[in-house]
Amino acid sequence: MTVQHSGKVALITGASRGIGYGIAEALVARGDRVCITGRGEDALKEAVEKLGADNAVAVAGKAHDEAHQAAAVERAMEAFGRVDFLINNAGTNPVFGPMAELDLGVARKVYETNVISALGFAQQTWKAWQKDNGGAIVNIASVAGVSASPFIGAYGMSKAAMVNLTLQLAHEFAPVVRVNAIAPAVVKTKFAEALYEGREAEAAAAYPLGRLGVPQDIGGAAAFLTSAQSDWITGQTLVIDGGIFLNAGVA
Repeated sequence: MTVQHSGKVALITGASRGIGYGIAEALVARGDRVCITGRGEDALKEAVEKLGADNAVAVAGKAHDEAHQAAAVERAMEAFGRVDFLINNAGTNPVFGPMAELDLGVARKVYETNVISALGFAQQTWKAWQKDNGGAIVNIASVAGVSASPFIGAYGMSKAAMVNLTLQLAHEFAPVVRVNAIAPAVVKTKFAEALYEGREAEAAAAYPLGRLGVPQDIGGAAAFLTSAQSDWITGQTLVIDGGIFLNAGVA
């Protein structure tokens, strides 16, 4: 991908594929350089090749590992000299079932990966660049975090915490760093396949806009929230749901 560089740099977690990659693609397309993270070396290498070696570097590791967080920020600073934007996208949802039967160890794992890792990355980018130079953070939450979410309650609980983390950071990091969240409904990714696989048409029919989301939908929103056009927006959660919440009204 050949672009004219903007001079801005983004660190995007969980970006070897899916929503994270869609965001990386959108930011690179407008001229930003990116440092992407993920668990798989091969998938990250492929993503960097597609984004362009001049535009992207990658660091493999587990999002909740503090050493990995530090290494990712260090790599971005080493490669590009700055980290203007942080996109906290890494997440997990290893359990499907009622809250009454939820394994508490699994709940802790979900919270550690989905929430604590985001705080860790925010602390790292704040200290390395943003505190003195400004920037923006975008946390990828979920509609599961702003409504009841049957059978994915642990995930929803963690994403509700992500929404509140956004508020806390927006307050503390102002006025130099803006912090917002995006709460998508079902987006067509490997991560969300269990929610629509084999029944996509049926799942999409519930959405007033007639389709499920795609990573590019979230990429566009992240690009906006890290642009000058959103300079007076902080502490907000942007719901991107194809209109699905409209169905909660009284018929």
